[in-house]
Amino acid sequence: MNKFLFPILAVILGFVLAFFTKKQKTWNTKLLLSFSGAFLLALTLFELLPEVYSHLDTKMTGLFIMCGILLQIVLELFSKGAEHGHVHIHKDETAFPWLLFISLCIHSFLEGFSIHDHNDMVYGVLVHKIPIATLITMFLLQSSYTKIQVGSFLLVFALMTPFGTWISHTSSFLADYAHMINAVVIGIFFHISTTILFESGEGHKFNLSKFVSIILGVGVAYLI
Repeated sequence: MNKFLFPILAVILGFVLAFFTKKQKTWNTKLLLSFSGAFLLALTLFELLPEVYSHLDTKMTGLFIMCGILLQIVLELFSKGAEHGHVHIHKDETAFPWLLFISLCIHSFLEGFSIHDHNDMVYGVLVHKIPIATLITMFLLQSSYTKIQVGSFLLVFALMTPFGTWISHTSSFLADYAHMINAVVIGIFFHISTTILFESGEGHKFNLSKFVSIILGVGVAYLI
């Protein structure tokens, strides 16, 4: 049941945290992003990557991972990098952000395929979605969108990952392609997590707090 509830809980926590974070990308938010990026990357390497490599041809696995990286690049043309903490919404904007909404839904739906009873990827998705949901919520609340628009956006965003997990567990057709899809998801996770780690620093200077956050993220992923 946790595999369905945790992604929803992440968005709820992000919504709550948004009320206590007055400024976008505060010091704490940056550290949380660094931790989440390291945690997601490490968990992907420890859990998901070996699983996929054990079921698919080596070169084929690499090909699908590259497809995932390219797919995420395409999605970010529309989301402007919201998956790793970049949200660009004008405060006076009233038209619903369909491109951002659809790209985030596709991303969330696909990441749901990585969550199974026999792995811990649900924790990676949980930690990844909390800071992202926080930043998205802050920008939506600061915009001129109606409460119904904001609520609908966050509700569907919260449900897409459990929906992807449910589809992956119930669809007999997709079961034959599950490992291929997971390889694509690995590519998506690789792109997002490394982007978070590279962009969460300032001026390419060594940041002890960020470094400790990364070490903690890797350590926790290894221990769970």
